[in-house]
Order: sequence, then structure tokens, then C-alpha cells
Amino acid sequence: MSEVVIKTDEQIALMRESGKLLAQVFVMLDEVVKPGISTMEVNNLVDQFITNDLKARPASKGQYGYQFALNSSVNNVVCHGIPNYSEVLTETDIVNFDITLEKNGYITDSSKMYVMPNATDSAKQLVSVTQQAMWQAIKLVKPGARLGDIGHIIAKTAHQNGYSVVREYCGHGIGQQMHEAPDVLHFGKPNTGLKLQPGMTFTIEPMINQGSAKTITKADGWTVVTKDKRLSAQTEHTILVTKTGFEVLTLRPEEAALIAGE
Repeated sequence: MSEVVIKTDEQIALMRESGKLLAQVFVMLDEVVKPGISTMEVNNLVDQFITNDLKARPASKGQYGYQFALNSSVNNVVCHGIPNYSEVLTETDIVNFDITLEKNGYITDSSKMYVMPNATDSAKQLVSVTQQAMWQAIKLVKPGARLGDIGHIIAKTAHQNGYSVVREYCGHGIGQQMHEAPDVLHFGKPNTGLKLQPGMTFTIEPMINQGSAKTITKADGWTVVTKDKRLSAQTEHTILVTKTGFEVLTLRPEEAALIAGE
């Protein structure tokens, strides 16, 4: 992988614009993701909203040969689920929608878990802990912090709650390319790994399983599922390292209170 790209103020402004647009996609989805909708219908809504309403581009479309505007990962799907008309959300499902957006040449990446009304308490707990792990990691981001600190707090949070962390997939640098240096692992040792510096932009996107961390990639070459068929959850934001800490470039309105006072 190439060297880490330190973004200029002008590039950061473009990343910030892309991130704000991506946050709007999830605001739109909050009104439509309900039992009875198919994951392909969600994909089509996202595609149209990004293209027509936001005058931007779904960055995953055409990347690595992928044909869709999002990944839809339901229940035991860890990541990279492919939307499908026959996959209709039920009252008990949990689902992650992972979306990338490009505007003026700069890409941001975010995902959100949606919990259907009658999901089990154990499913809700998994989603909650996954979100906690991501936010605890985000709040460590500042110049001089190290990537090992980020991975360590995620794994610690998961393990304390009896969960496992998927190790094969990780966060990544992002900017003009969807995947840039560095890799952002979701496990690690404190005070090890790359030292963060202002102008870095990368994703933090833990994938946390109820059972074993082991995964299987299905025959379609994309869909990754838990080997033991138990539930998995993921959540993701694109982060900027600022001169004094962090900025969540893809922050959604309902999350503003989570970083108040930071």
C-alpha cells in the first residue's frame, strides 16, 4: 500500500463536503428502512438520492467490479452483502448499510446498523456494544495517538462483553481513493503502530460477532458471513485527525450529542 496521504486544508474542505452529503443519505434512510422493504429497494433509493438529489456519485458502484450503491449486511452477514429484491427485511432483523460517496473527487465512507422493531435483546446488545467500541476508538484519535491504541480499545470493549472481533477486514485511509494507507486494524496493542498526525483521514469500522470471529466468503465472491451463523454487527465513520483531536466527517445529526464537549 502507498504512503499515507496528509490532506491539505483545501482537500479537507472537500472531504468535509463529501461527508456531510453522506450523512444526509442516512437521514433519508431513517425514514424508509422498515420491515417489508427489500435490500435492493434500499440500494435503488440510495443510488437515486446520491445521484439526483445530492449531485454526487455512489463511489462503490464500479469499484472492483461491484455494481451497487451500497453493501447490505443482514443478521449473520459480516460485511459486503449484496442487495437483492428477494431479501426483504423482517420484524426481527438487524442490518448494516455501508455506503461510500464521492463528490468533487473525494470519497467518504460510513455505515449504520438498523435494528428492526422486534429484534431480540441480544441482537440489540450486540449493536449497542459495536457502536460503543467505535466511539471509544474515535475519541482516542488525536495527533500522537497510535493505531494500536484504536485497535486495542475496540477489541477490549468487544471482549469484555463476550464478543469477538473480525480480524480479516479493517478500516483504511480514504480520500481521492476509496482505500488508501494506512490499514486501521480493530485489534492491537497500546502505544504501537503508526503515529497519527493532523491531516490524516481514515475509517474506523469494527465488525463484531456474537460468537466466533471466524468468517466464510460465499460463492458470490463478496458476501462474508459468520462461520457459526451467529449475528454480526458493524458501524463506520470517516475520521479526520485535526491539530487538537478528531473530526467525524460523516457525523449524523442524531450523533452530535455523542461528541459534545469533546
